[in-house]
Amino acid sequence: MTRATLSGSQFPSGNLWKILPLALLVCTTFTLPALAQEKDKMWRTLSVSGRGVETIPTTLAQVSLGVEIQGKTAQEVQQEAARRSSAVVAFLKSQNVEKLQTTGIRLNPVYSYTNNVQRITGYAANNTVSFRIPTEKAGTLLDDAVKAGATQINGISFVANDEAIAAAQKQALKEATQDARQQADAVFSALGFKSKEIVRIQVNNASAPPPPMFLRAEAAKVADSSTPIVGGEQEVEASVTLQISY
Repeated sequence: MTRATLSGSQFPSGNLWKILPLALLVCTTFTLPALAQEKDKMWRTLSVSGRGVETIPTTLAQVSLGVEIQGKTAQEVQQEAARRSSAVVAFLKSQNVEKLQTTGIRLNPVYSYTNNVQRITGYAANNTVSFRIPTEKAGTLLDDAVKAGATQINGISFVANDEAIAAAQKQALKEATQDARQQADAVFSALGFKSKEIVRIQVNNASAPPPPMFLRAEAAKVADSSTPIVGGEQEVEASVTLQISY
């Protein structure tokens, strides 16, 4: 009686069953330490967050202004608001302002109250635009915009130009990374550990927060004198988190 053998194999089936357990044992011996090392590597990590802040001078004024008209009928006030707004926009375009855009168009009824009775007495239309202009030109431009038909100055904020903000963001990221690394080194030194490698990097934020708006006034109240406009500084922030094994 003959014993069956596996096709293409040089080993008899009886010897094959003796060899397989030995192979599995060798494989397990090499695999388990590797898994243990990987698990230990993931457990022994420190996460630190660093912050970087760059302060840069502002060179542009972000301006919001508008036209408000009141009258008896909705059609009347809307047509007059559109006419004056068109004149203001044409003037602003002639001054080569940046990022000119319409930010609001409103038409609302105006009410009066007599003996606790509400009654519509007219309508108010309001059109607003925003734009950017070099800060040193903003005062004169506002005065001329009032002459062109603007009736409201809604607000002014001061910002740096896009190129300066981009450069400041990169520098803030470098500072945030260095800050995180220095914090980690201080912790490892205090505990007597040595850092091995950075296993994870997360950039949490690298932005220029929107600047606050200043100045809200009726244009007629500031049109008689040149409007002084003085800029300031803008902060650009960045945050980086490092996960470091030890």
